Amino acid sequence: MGIGMSFSGEVKEELVKQLTTARHCQLAELAAIIEYTGAVCQREDGTSLLEIQQEAPFVAQKCVTLLKKLFCVETRMEEDENHFYFDNKEQVIKILQAIKYTPQDDRVVNALVMKSLCCKRAFLRGAFLSLGSMSNPEKGYHLEFVCENETQAKQIQDTLSIFDVEAKIVARKRYQVVYIKESEGIVEVLNIMGAHISLMNLENLRILKDMRNSINRRVNCEAANITKTVNAATKQIDDILYIRDHYGFDNLSENLREIAEVRLDYPDATLKELGEYLEPKVGKSGVNHRLRKLSELADRLKK
Repeated sequence: MGIGMSFSGEVKEELVKQLTTARHCQLAELAAIIEYTGAVCQREDGTSLLEIQQEAPFVAQKCVTLLKKLFCVETRMEEDENHFYFDNKEQVIKILQAIKYTPQDDRVVNALVMKSLCCKRAFLRGAFLSLGSMSNPEKGYHLEFVCENETQAKQIQDTLSIFDVEAKIVARKRYQVVYIKESEGIVEVLNIMGAHISLMNLENLRILKDMRNSINRRVNCEAANITKTVNAATKQIDDILYIRDHYGFDNLSENLREIAEVRLDYPDATLKELGEYLEPKVGKSGVNHRLRKLSELADRLKK
């Protein structure tokens, strides 16, 4: 991940450079940007202007590129801190007609400009540039589109479902948020939008994360096994000492006396190692059986 840029920023930077050659797909992407971040305004002199509001540079950058490609317009955009204006009245009308723009409160993209699957991919690319964000996958998996209303959110959710990506919608303050929390779904969305470098980076992080989790599970399991073994050996020794002090080794059968003495001599040995010290040698299950007999005897004595 680049220094000073979030993973979400890197995805958007890649999407800005992703430009399909098909005019209909370029229109679908431009339609998403204009519907989600643009506004058509009337100036006092009666001229129309197209205003793109976005603090991040990615949307305006992509908008300028698409306008140039689609309409051969050297877009001279007035710029301030958060706004970009395009005020050629004839060109504004032409652009709005091309994306089949109709003034409406819901601000959704006209379905006629995103009939094909390739156009739906382009639409999602424009939607993510305008409304999307993604968490750092090293910390967690979360991709979302923050929409102004439920109709916008439903259009994005329905488009994702066409690609078999299940997204959910939740209300957050005055917004409707379309979100995906499963890493597989996020990988698929990046693939749909054409963010293949970000996809590979995410997959690499996923592999590293899975490896770390696997190692941690193994270490925890081994630590638990060691603790279990140590606790078992400690109890065996306590039982044997109790038998020695309250019953006496002379009263034990030869097999039990022998394993009792070996366990006291080698308190850290495994069951297999204890069996190796006996004469003749005894297998792990045989050692376990004898130690269990001693434990039962100790319990009886204590009662």
